Amino acid sequence: MDDGYIKFDLEWIKGAAPNLSGLEELLFWRDNMYALGLIGYDKQYKVGFGNISQKIGDKEFVISGTQTGHIDSLGIDHYTIVKEYNIQENALTCFGPVKASSESLTHAAIYEADPIINAVIHIHHDAQWLKWLGDLPTTAENIPYGTPEMALEIHRLFKETPKGEMKVIAMAGHQGGLISFGETHTEAAAPFLEVFDR
Repeated sequence: MDDGYIKFDLEWIKGAAPNLSGLEELLFWRDNMYALGLIGYDKQYKVGFGNISQKIGDKEFVISGTQTGHIDSLGIDHYTIVKEYNIQENALTCFGPVKASSESLTHAAIYEADPIINAVIHIHHDAQWLKWLGDLPTTAENIPYGTPEMALEIHRLFKETPKGEMKVIAMAGHQGGLISFGETHTEAAAPFLEVFDR
């Protein structure tokens, strides 16, 4: 499993955790996804998977920290603020007690693609991924996670897919990888709950 490792140039400014006010839904849904096994830790490959974020400004968002998948319930000190990023230069700056998730540039690309989106959830589930691969908007198989190429691929899908059909993206080159989004985390989580929360 090629997952969980940062591939962009990261400037981490170690500092205080984000302000919890307004982020309660973010924390709730991250722990809910963990409880469903959609965010977690792969013991075989010894790597965490899945992440979640919330937009807090035009180009700023709060995201779960890298290598936090093994923790069942994240506190606010497991999140960091992405302050700025440059997709073309594969660079990102974050401020907080932990380093930003390895998928941060993918989250950034989704926020750029549609200003209505305030919430992004990235999960892993091999069986559902295989079912949705090609049926839902799907990234090209040769595009690896956490790269400028993936961010540009996300932009391509948003341009080519009717808006009403953009709820979940399957990541063909990222086994098990599914990413959803919406105005709220409740909206972003809905496609996953229809399948997994029964």
